[in-house]
Amino acid sequence: MRNVNGEYLVGLGSYDMTGPAAGVNMMGYGNMDQVTQGIHFRLRARTFIVAESVQGPRFAFVNLDAGMASQLVTIKVLERLKSRYGELYNEENVAISGIHTHAGPGGYLQYVIYSVTSLGFVPQSFDAIVNAIELSIVQAHDNLKPGSILINTGDLDSAGINRSPSAYLFNPSEERAKYTRNVDTLMTLLKFVDLKSGKSIGAFSWFATHGTSMSRDNKLISGDNKGAAARFFEDWFSSSIKNYSTSTHRKVKESRIKATGGQTCTKTASQSSKVRKNDRSKFVGAFCQSNVGDVSPNVLGAFCLDSGNPCDFNHSSCNGNDQLCVGRGPGYPDEILSTKIIGERQFKKAVDLFTSAEEEITGKIDYRQVYINFTDIEVVLDGNKVVKTCPAALGPGFAAGTTDGPGVFGFQQGDTEINEFWKKVRDAIKEPSEYQVDCQKPKAVLLDTGEMFWPYAWAPAVLPIQMLRLGQLVILSVPGEFTTMAGRRLREAVKETLISNGNGEFNNNTNIVIAGLTNTYSQYITTFEEYKQQRYEAASTLYGPHTLSAYIQEFKKLAQSLAKGDKSVAKRLSPPDLSSVQLSLLIDPSGDTPPPGVKFGDIKLDVKNGPLKKGDKVNATFWSANPRYDLLTEGTFALVEMLQGDIWIPVYDDDDFSLYFKWEGPLYSSKGSYGLATIEWEVPREASPGVYRLRHYGSYKTTKDSPVTYFTGTSSGFNVNR
Repeated sequence: MRNVNGEYLVGLGSYDMTGPAAGVNMMGYGNMDQVTQGIHFRLRARTFIVAESVQGPRFAFVNLDAGMASQLVTIKVLERLKSRYGELYNEENVAISGIHTHAGPGGYLQYVIYSVTSLGFVPQSFDAIVNAIELSIVQAHDNLKPGSILINTGDLDSAGINRSPSAYLFNPSEERAKYTRNVDTLMTLLKFVDLKSGKSIGAFSWFATHGTSMSRDNKLISGDNKGAAARFFEDWFSSSIKNYSTSTHRKVKESRIKATGGQTCTKTASQSSKVRKNDRSKFVGAFCQSNVGDVSPNVLGAFCLDSGNPCDFNHSSCNGNDQLCVGRGPGYPDEILSTKIIGERQFKKAVDLFTSAEEEITGKIDYRQVYINFTDIEVVLDGNKVVKTCPAALGPGFAAGTTDGPGVFGFQQGDTEINEFWKKVRDAIKEPSEYQVDCQKPKAVLLDTGEMFWPYAWAPAVLPIQMLRLGQLVILSVPGEFTTMAGRRLREAVKETLISNGNGEFNNNTNIVIAGLTNTYSQYITTFEEYKQQRYEAASTLYGPHTLSAYIQEFKKLAQSLAKGDKSVAKRLSPPDLSSVQLSLLIDPSGDTPPPGVKFGDIKLDVKNGPLKKGDKVNATFWSANPRYDLLTEGTFALVEMLQGDIWIPVYDDDDFSLYFKWEGPLYSSKGSYGLATIEWEVPREASPGVYRLRHYGSYKTTKDSPVTYFTGTSSGFNVNR
């Protein structure tokens, strides 16, 4: 049998999921002012599928360059998969997990609390994600072939710190003594190998650190540090992507190469110019999220903006002001450099694990999944004491935000009381029931989201939990952000249950991985002890002080079922599909027209003359239209071209870390609205000397109902020296 010999069917896939690059609120920080204004690098959905055989058990794991999974996204993806494959892929054996970037377009979750800042549901964001997940799974399915899988683990101690260390200290000292750090440093990596050719075809890794290297003020779409790590890893594996021969370079005086002016082009022109064309055969490298709740990539610590001193330890504030306490990444004050550094640290560790991987995955593929109403679970604690979870609620520490992204003035992490003004504001929205107030203690209820249903549900009640087995690896799909210690307790409880019920199939070498923010989103999960301090993570633990105990209890039931081979897991509930009641208040662009005497694609500000060296920046600004008319999926808004002989060759696009597409608009003239697109390139170390130019692709409509017209234009040429 394949699973006994370590041979499986393995398939990988990847697809562009970059959403609207203009005017859409980003998901993560809850900052109304943080709306998309361009792209740093594109977002992708990356999938692996493993199967014991053509007819045997299988599962699909999807890693999204998104803030988190969405229940509505999951529902619609499963509907599409059912229409393609019948029951082959379903809610039990498909996991959709977010990397937790805070720099992706929002508006794709179905509950009100997650769509307030995006002005409701944004169909374009939603469709981009659903399409990408579906097509990445289709690719992986079509690519299924005999393969082997290797697993490796190792510690990375420089990519995350605990942003709530005072809450961590609330955990029992004897428990803390078992660990050397107050964050998990273990990275777990799977390496996928084509059995016939012996070539590696992909790698997925899990490691806990927040996607908050890019700040709440950033407006460029970005996969943050994990998206960057994936880009670096895939480019490292396909290192020939930038190896251009210098033998055909012509020595051309840059002043002779003028800007082309705006020109019409085809819909597929930008896809044809893409440097990394999606030919379904490329190496797929994914960096997945884990128990990330209290782990920050801003590893230099949190400091006060006014004094430069470290923030208050217990409240992460500066003289009572939470907005002045901000974490610093390793590239401080350059957030893009911080993103690069934390991404590189994960990438380099993954390369180390990838190149040294020797342990082969063998054994069964299996899975369990169940939906549970988390607002009313009876939890049996040690000593047979019975407690209950609560309807969802958020405390004042939620409003304070974190050191990664400070929140509203007047709140601090650790607040357990609400002043009279905010109580009146709260009660005007929804006064919590006495039951809710008592159930959530010591959290003070600031937003009673679990008891708010107008215009539709504000928070989830029914959540999925899922367990995927791949030989000696077990993946726990959780719909939220477990803190470090909460994740440790869950892993230990599951492993103990598997070992004690598995008839020797599981042992201490069984690898248990938490896949955070998977299948839907329900915010945070702290330990009972951390909940007492009511820092941000505890104030955002929706279902009360016993939330973690409920997860452990229910996951132990799945683990027991998996270990015993018992598939009779109770299917009690299904989550609601709220697509029919979603409100969408964001206005779509209704037609763009360039100013008189100008064409879209014309240069407004050309590149500066003079040769460039490595590390220099060059930019050009084009007359352009709103990038929401066409997302140019698997294409590019920005391009760097290099002259080779008489031909301009694409060498960098808006999927490169060195190239930026920046959008400004809408602007207005006597003829209508338009925008400006700035293409900025930081010449990377590996760039070959020669002649280059910048190109912009875009599209527009003259009215809301007119057809889309595609355009392009280039800058003048410029030289890059050695």
